[in-house]
Amino acid sequence: MAAVQDFLVELGTEELPPKALKILSSAFTDGIRKGLDEAGLTYGKLESFATPRRLAVRVRELQAAQADKPVEKRGPAVKAAFDDAGNPTRALEGFASSLGVTPEQLDTLETEKGAWVIYRTVEKGKPTVELLPGIVERSLAELPIPKRMRWGAHKDEFVRPAHWLVMLYGSVVVDCTILGQKAGNQTVGHRFHCPRSLIVSTPNDYELVLQDEGRVIASFEDRRERIRAGIIEVAHEQAGGEAVIDPDLLDEVTALNEWPVPVVGRFEERFLEVPPEALISSMKEHQKYFHVVDANGRMLPNFITVANIDSHDMAQVVAGNERVIRPRLSDAAFFYETDRKTPLGDRIDRLKPIVFQEKLGSLYDKSMRVASLAARIADAIGGDAEKAERAGQLAKTDLVTEMVLEFPELQGIMGRYYAVHDGEADDVAEALNEQYMPRFAGDVLPETLTGAALALADRIDSLVGLFGIQQPPSGTRDPFGLRRAALGVLRIIVERELPLDLHTCCQWAEESYSGLAAEGTVNQVIDYVLERFRAGYEESGIPAEVFLAVQARRPTRPLDFHQRVMAVEAFRQLPAASALAAANKRVSNILAKQGGDMVDSGAAVDPALLSEAAEQALAKALDDQAARVAPLFAEARYADALSSLADLRESVDRFFDDVMVMADDEAVRRNRLALLQQLRDLFLQVADISLLPSNN
Repeated sequence: MAAVQDFLVELGTEELPPKALKILSSAFTDGIRKGLDEAGLTYGKLESFATPRRLAVRVRELQAAQADKPVEKRGPAVKAAFDDAGNPTRALEGFASSLGVTPEQLDTLETEKGAWVIYRTVEKGKPTVELLPGIVERSLAELPIPKRMRWGAHKDEFVRPAHWLVMLYGSVVVDCTILGQKAGNQTVGHRFHCPRSLIVSTPNDYELVLQDEGRVIASFEDRRERIRAGIIEVAHEQAGGEAVIDPDLLDEVTALNEWPVPVVGRFEERFLEVPPEALISSMKEHQKYFHVVDANGRMLPNFITVANIDSHDMAQVVAGNERVIRPRLSDAAFFYETDRKTPLGDRIDRLKPIVFQEKLGSLYDKSMRVASLAARIADAIGGDAEKAERAGQLAKTDLVTEMVLEFPELQGIMGRYYAVHDGEADDVAEALNEQYMPRFAGDVLPETLTGAALALADRIDSLVGLFGIQQPPSGTRDPFGLRRAALGVLRIIVERELPLDLHTCCQWAEESYSGLAAEGTVNQVIDYVLERFRAGYEESGIPAEVFLAVQARRPTRPLDFHQRVMAVEAFRQLPAASALAAANKRVSNILAKQGGDMVDSGAAVDPALLSEAAEQALAKALDDQAARVAPLFAEARYADALSSLADLRESVDRFFDDVMVMADDEAVRRNRLALLQQLRDLFLQVADISLLPSNN
């Protein structure tokens, strides 16, 4: 056999869960890679394949056997291995016996600590075909499957019953049985087009055999691209529009088909009177259909489905799908018509029986708290407090509409439609949808001030309430989505440049509750929210030390916090930054050792006690800088202020080179410490830069 061969493993099953197929395929491939690495085998490219009825991996140029490995095992010391007559002792005989050799077959090893008996041999590498079954079994066993199942009389467990197994190393079948299936070289074609066994002669033939004979496109990515291109083509040619392709839906449809054929269907134009989001949800969730829009983005009365069969009579396939979608869209139209008969304002009391959280009351209670808080936030950011309060009162009312009960993902969206129908103010209607923004990382933010106020109030109310009853997130458990809520608060305040203080907002929220159990709730929430900044900064390449330098000053206005971080990051790039960080660290240590009695922040420096030229120069430089940066700090121009303070480097370096801080004369010593405190206080107006890395 050649030194390297391609390897193929394919597990055939009943239909795998479509939403999990990509994850399972990736995990299977990673497991194979991990097993090969642990076995010390070399290999080339790994290629993944996944269809509704199979998981497969092909390994290119896989080493035929493990490399031989030299082995050394140290035994007893030579002194303990032989008696005075030079005969082997029991210690030596026991060591040799444990290895299955005689004492004469052992060597000695001279070291600085003495001579030792040593056993040297070469451990021959195992053939790869002997290692592959264990590697495949372990990979399958470690797949992220929440609930495994058994089938028939088998004791084996997997996400779905297994029906066949292909394992080929080169053209040789790997002799093994996994999940009750004897390995062979026969795969199975498409369930309808080719429901029979197909011989795979070598791993290289795999996808060609399946596609040419079996009518199966084995590669998930190739199949996905074929579906995407086909949808775009039929939308243009048959519907005269543009298909809207949701990536998650495309993945799911790819996982449902082995031989995909996109087809266009049509529904009655009267359904277009229903909000498009409702139609899209109905088509996407229930039928896995893609919708089509015209050049202006308006929805067309068409849908695209992907059939898993190339029928001789596609008209019947289309007609069948049109029959199925009609009652779904009729339901959506009925819900929309029914919901509009009851204004959202009349639904507020219907929130009273719905529990938000046992200790925090109902959705009605939450809505009233949020309404009050939203009004105060709106007033603080220049918005309309009355509109914000009204939006808060109506915020959760669409949760009790028929449409949202059927399609929960439409919460907020339908609220906006119904509010417009009820004649609510435009800002109020928009806010009902914007309260959930951002829904996910990178999502858009509320555009209206009313929406921003409501979105912040809803999140801050939840954070304060749940921390207040001692139910913060723990580990991976976060049932109320407080991590996402905290990130949303930061994004809205920072990106909308809102001058809000978290301390004030959290105090307002706390006032709406009575008898929260936890003490210091406001500070706990502030610390938790500000800590969410860290990961975002690290993802953008800003070191943790920059975040920590600002966090040490604990600014509670997120926009101010962000501006300081950006300023410190810019300062960190300056040539003087490292030296000034080291100087601040040195100053911090000196002042800490003296304790609070020796020098106070803001203590005046007595010019008459400045005898050294270097300390006189530093005092003047500090006075000049204090005057220069004061207006910059007042305008939160932190980057400009730190850039100016960087000019202190030469004076600071000279001071530490020429001046003895801890002078014998107590008055002089106190004066020099006060000078250093002034230096430190200037930088502390932005951050504690002593926490930045330094070369000193």
